Amino acid sequence: MAKVLSLILGGGKGTRLFPLTQERSKPAVPFGGKYRLVDIPISNCINSGLKQIFILTQFNSASLHTHISSTYKFDTFSKGFIEILAAEQTFEHSSWYEGTADAVRKNFQHYTSFDPEYYMILSGDQLYKMDLDEFLREHIASGADVTIASTPVAYNITNELGILKIDKNLKINSFVEKPSNDVDISDLKIPESARKNEKKEYLASMGIYIFNAKAMEDALNNEESDFGKQIIPGMIKNKKVHAYVYDGYWEDIGKISDFFDATLNLAVPFPQFNLYDEENPIFTKRRDLPPSKINSCTINNSLATEGSIITDSYITNSVIGIRTIIESGATLTNVYCMGADRYETIMQKAANERNGIPNIGIGSGSIIKGAIIDKDVRIGSECRIGIDKKERIDGVFDNYHIIDGIIVIPKKTIIPDGTVI
Repeated sequence: MAKVLSLILGGGKGTRLFPLTQERSKPAVPFGGKYRLVDIPISNCINSGLKQIFILTQFNSASLHTHISSTYKFDTFSKGFIEILAAEQTFEHSSWYEGTADAVRKNFQHYTSFDPEYYMILSGDQLYKMDLDEFLREHIASGADVTIASTPVAYNITNELGILKIDKNLKINSFVEKPSNDVDISDLKIPESARKNEKKEYLASMGIYIFNAKAMEDALNNEESDFGKQIIPGMIKNKKVHAYVYDGYWEDIGKISDFFDATLNLAVPFPQFNLYDEENPIFTKRRDLPPSKINSCTINNSLATEGSIITDSYITNSVIGIRTIIESGATLTNVYCMGADRYETIMQKAANERNGIPNIGIGSGSIIKGAIIDKDVRIGSECRIGIDKKERIDGVFDNYHIIDGIIVIPKKTIIPDGTVI
């Protein structure tokens, strides 16, 4: 079996997902009620038999480190591991990671003892399911120095992605990073002989790569910092670069609206991303929480994850995260509630009452629509959040944000009884 080292990039600031990234890195953002975004690429690796994994981290990484160390433990006989490579200063490098390629370059000393034949570079914040072993087999069969996982896209989103030009044999001849709308890119269209969907005429890089070990070492023997903007375009000029075409669901979680839509889509009858695939499960932290308790509720097109207690409430098109307490008479429509990291005791709830603050969860009679509620938020009774018909103007307010028209309530925020947002 080929010796593959998987490198998951998890060090970016994730500014477009702020305030969800205010206290955590983007790969550590809770997803789907019980997972973290980083669980997706890790699960793809494990399901594909790739169990030697490094995660490169830098920014707001404590939460991610805790999740990885408490979740992924392989037995001593498998030779598998998932280890964190945090940005560090050395005698050779005194700066932080300057980009994706720079992050990989500055950790070469940690890879050499594994003597890999291939490096697989993955993003820590994308949503997809891919057979990475098939990806590897095609790379080897093509004889390429590097293979780029790619997906067909429509013209209207090409300015958000790196666009590849391929020939009929899937050899990449050129690469344009996020072409502006006033640039003619018609010559980058997928050849008709290789096109499977007439509405998706262009091929976009997914930011997922397989390098031959020597090819990557040579390609990073410089000061260039980014794979997509510098390393890959340079290799196209003098190396064999191949495209692996992936036709399945793929979402690059770039901004709040992408994250929100992808999350709520999990709860529709036929979601684009299937959490119920027993052959390719999504792994995450084992919590040993009790089943959710549903007391006299109406719930439609929604998910309720472990340990929640929902009483006499109306939940529609929503995802309810772990340990969420929803009190009697609450109504949630198009809401992602991330839940809580702990249950409050009777004594703690009594102290909350004395101090005039709500308990963790959603209070009785509150109505919420079109919102993301981060972990450990306290929403009081009879609140009205997002139910008016006014246009939502993006901005930062006292205890919430509006981003892409979505109300985002940051972690540990306190919303007093009767608040109207």
